[in-house]
Parts: sequence; structure tokens; C-alpha cells
Amino acid sequence: MKGIVDSRDILYLDGISKEFSSVRVLDQITFGIREGEVMGLIGENGAGKSTLIKIICGIYQPTEGQVLLNGELVDIPDYITGKKLGIGIVPQEFNLINSLTVYENIFLGNEIHKGLLLDKKLMRLKAREQLDRLKMPVDVDKLVSDLSVAEKQMVEISKAMILDARILIFDEPTTTLTGHEVEILFDLMRNLREKGVTMVFVSHKLHEVKTICDRVTVFRDGKLISVDDIAEVDEHDLARKMVGRDFSQVFPPKLKRAENTVILEVGHFCIANLLKDVSFTLRKGEILGFAGLVGAGRTETMEALMGLRRLEKGTVLLNGEIVKIKNARDAVDHKLGYISEDRQGKGIVQGFDIPKNISLISLPDKYVRHGFIDKAAEDLSANHYIDEFKVVAASKKMELKYFSGGNQQKVYLARWMDTEPQILILDEPTRGIDINAKREIYEFIHALAESGISCILISSEMEEIIGLCSRVYVMKEGHIADCLEGDEITEENIMFNATGIKKGN
Repeated sequence: MKGIVDSRDILYLDGISKEFSSVRVLDQITFGIREGEVMGLIGENGAGKSTLIKIICGIYQPTEGQVLLNGELVDIPDYITGKKLGIGIVPQEFNLINSLTVYENIFLGNEIHKGLLLDKKLMRLKAREQLDRLKMPVDVDKLVSDLSVAEKQMVEISKAMILDARILIFDEPTTTLTGHEVEILFDLMRNLREKGVTMVFVSHKLHEVKTICDRVTVFRDGKLISVDDIAEVDEHDLARKMVGRDFSQVFPPKLKRAENTVILEVGHFCIANLLKDVSFTLRKGEILGFAGLVGAGRTETMEALMGLRRLEKGTVLLNGEIVKIKNARDAVDHKLGYISEDRQGKGIVQGFDIPKNISLISLPDKYVRHGFIDKAAEDLSANHYIDEFKVVAASKKMELKYFSGGNQQKVYLARWMDTEPQILILDEPTRGIDINAKREIYEFIHALAESGISCILISSEMEEIIGLCSRVYVMKEGHIADCLEGDEITEENIMFNATGIKKGN
């Protein structure tokens, strides 16, 4: 045994290493996690965090090393064994079945029986109780395919919570949640901690790690850098340990006020039970923010603009002229681009390599010659975007499923830039990516706006909205609550409008 097990440790990782195709992604990881604590796990994309938690859960097997549970060596050959040992996980990428209902997904693999039949009434009841604890009013009989990304996240959390796990791993659970929803989740985690449940909290949001964790483990390049009491480190310390150097300002200098030229006017968008008379304008070279709580209608508004949702009422003016956008192809033809919040579900094609992913939308316009795909031109563009976005790839021919979240997102951005948009909509563009990749994307958005491209940013991270946007529309329950500009863009003003609470009340 390489380390010394503390009597307080419920889980101890002893010399864990993992190799894929002779490439070592984890190197001699040794540390313990105490019973009833929240252990933070941080590091850049590709640092080895996801690989480690998959070993803990039994999804991967270590190349070297051993796992101890309550001081006893355990073999976790698969995920089912992990669950039986009391280890649960809320995965970063959803593991839900769209054709099943909410309650069926929550109890999938853990169904409650009444004799030979399923006790659907009891499962519905328990699913509703769990969602009520998360203060998420989702109909348990609703199909998962009809849920928003944030609602799916709460279903994943409920799915793990229903197991009454002794060790619960949260892998980037807050990436689609607003501050209000995050605080609800943290209250739940505090209650679980009081009951002795051990939690591992994987996150790129260092302020959240400081808020909820008791200790924090830092990974870099597959190696364990440190394990610290959270009170002994600040966010700057953590960022420096993650990247191995001092970390400068995350956000670029805020743009001066954009041109007064209005490039886009959206008028009176209405969709039953989703949007109520939504109108807004976008100026040339502007970074325009959209803030609001989960379900406020931000994503639905942009999907309607892109022709992905059918409007009951509404108009779109581009450069002063009325246009009809009936589908995504129309939107692309009118020089609109859209980075979806659901990167893996609606964005990249995981089984495609970099060139195929980048050319997917612009293929017929740019890469088809005499009925054949011009592979040389495709590769040339891929090389250009790999350099421009600093994509880290052993080969551009690797399938994207083997890439980190940050590099997947860069390829997704490159695809839309290849269509040469004049308006780019970015819906949660930094979801699930590390602080260094975030900074690169912020600088890219800033450079786009400086070049005259207009950007719409939807984000549940308040600091992104405040740090990047010159104007912010705040949505509440399907309508625009207010438009904030300049010094009005504060966390307090955004939350007052998003919740419907007037300042001073």
C-alpha cells in the first residue's frame, strides 16, 4: 500500500493509474475521502477527473492501483456493482432515455415492484417527492424528450438521489442551472452531509467549490497536485494550481458601446405556454445578454428565431427588412448561427472527426466539387480552425467522443464560424469546460464583436453576463421583464427582475 489510510476515510484510492492505448491519463493517484464530507475535485479539461470518477463507479478499471471502501479492498468491475456498494453518480452528460417519462427514467434499473407488476403509483409518488425537494415542478409523466436541459439535469440528480447512496458523485451538476437552482441543490447537499452522506463535487466553477466543499483535490495532467482544506485556499490559489501558473483576468476588457445600427429586430414572439410577446433588438458588433431562471424562455426564444420552433405570432427584421425563417437552413442562409446549450445532443457528432464536424453545415456550399466532397479543402479548413481555436488533438482524424468538453466546444464553434455568420447565438457556451478554455472562448466572443459580428449570449453564470455584455434582457416566465444597460447590469438587478421581486420590497 502506497499511502496511509485515515480512519475517517470511507473511500481510499491507492496508487491509481489508467492508460488508454499506452497513453497514461492518470498517474499514481493516492488520496482519501472522508465519511460525511463534500470533496471538491477540480482541474482543467483532460486533467483526469472524469476518468477517476469512472473508476470509482466501476465504469473503467484501473491499469494499476486499488480502491478501498471502509478500509477494505473492493473490486468494482462494473457500474452495477458500484451501485450495490452504495456509489451513485450524477453524470456530466445526460444518461437518460428520451422516449421514457420522468419517473420511468428516475427509477430505471431500480424499479419498485408490487408482486410481479411494477408499482407505478408508488414510483410516481416518490419521483414527485424527490423533484419537490429540488423545487423543480416537472410533471413526472412528461417525456424526457420534452424537457429543457436544466430540467433533464434535475432528473439526473433525482435519479442518483433515489438510490440512497453512501457516496454520491456530482460531475458538473450546475452547468445548466441558475444561481437560484444552484442554491437549492446546495441546500440539499448540506442536508445530505448532515446525514453522513459523502459527496464528490466535480466543477469548473471555483466559487461554487469554495461555497459547498470541505476539502478540494486538484488534478493537473493526470497527476494529483494537492489536497487542501477549503478554508486554506482561495480561488486564485486553486486556479494557479490547476493551470500551473498565475492566472490573469478571466474576462477581456468590456467593449465600448456598440454601434447604434440595429441589425436584428424581433417583434412579439408568441408560443403557447412558452413565450408571451417577446420583443428585442440587437445592434451591430454587440454582445447582448439574455438572463433569467430555468424555464424563463431564453432558449425557446432563440430556437424560434432559428426556425427550430413554430411561432404562433412574431416578426423578424434583418437590416430593416422583414424575413421569414421557417427552418434552420433559412437561418443559415440569412447568416445566423446557433451554438446550442446541448453540445452532445444537438451540437457535435461524436462519431465524426474534426473535419467532418466542422464542414457539416457548410458542406454543400463550400466543399462539394462536381458532386464530390473536396477532402483536401475540408482538411485545410480543419487545420485553420485547429490553430485558431487552439484545439488540442493527437490527430484531427480522431472521433470527437475522445475529446475533452472544452475541445469539443471549440470544434462546435468552428463549425458555425465556417458558415460565416453575421449574428451568432451562444447558449451556455462554457458549459462543462475548464477555466482556461473559458477564457479563450470569452476572448473569441470579444474578438467577434470587435470585428462587427453581433453576438447573443445566453448564460446561467451571472459573472459571464455581467463580464461580457453591454446590454442584458432579463426574461421571466416567457416574457421580457426588463432590459438593463451599462451600470444597471448587476447581479442584484438581474435577480430582482428574474424572480419578479421589486427592489426595496
